[in-house]
Amino acid sequence: MFIDYVTLMLINTSAALVILAAYVYSGVGAPDQRKWAPALAVPALISLVLGLHMSTTWPLPGSYNAAYGDISILFGGLLAGAALALAFGWSLFPLTIYAFFAGAAAVLIGVRFIDLNLSLQPVFTGIGFIITGLCGIFAGPFLLRPIKALRVLGAGALVVAAVIWLITGYGAYWIHIQSLSKWVPPLMK
Repeated sequence: MFIDYVTLMLINTSAALVILAAYVYSGVGAPDQRKWAPALAVPALISLVLGLHMSTTWPLPGSYNAAYGDISILFGGLLAGAALALAFGWSLFPLTIYAFFAGAAAVLIGVRFIDLNLSLQPVFTGIGFIITGLCGIFAGPFLLRPIKALRVLGAGALVVAAVIWLITGYGAYWIHIQSLSKWVPPLMK
């Protein structure tokens, strides 16, 4: 049996994407940007800690560690940067450059999930990575353009990605709770 906290990573990602959607839709340009910082800092911390652990210890079988762990680090770093930028009144523009590259990595991972038939639902999972990645690629226009239609489109895409990860994460919790119900830690055997 292996340690599996991808479920936690997926729900954390979903929550972060919903927070980002709310920010893109109604927070950009608001007089007080600081109020968004704590909401982004919490999922940033969880993404960074779990992603670093997964990428350095490889607790999952196969290539899932690189896919989920590495992208979690990139996403957590972006969230942490956004939290700091909003807390201190810094520009988000430099982060959109980083988001472009992190987003491109997520799109690549999504395509490979579909191509290699990874996970129980490779197309659904792949689409989740691809939509999330496209949000990163287009973060600049979503955040930095005053055009409301672009912000609505960006917020909508973030919500769609969040729903995909929620369905995947809650479904995984349902299965994991059953499959791990008789698991005993090695020290208790």
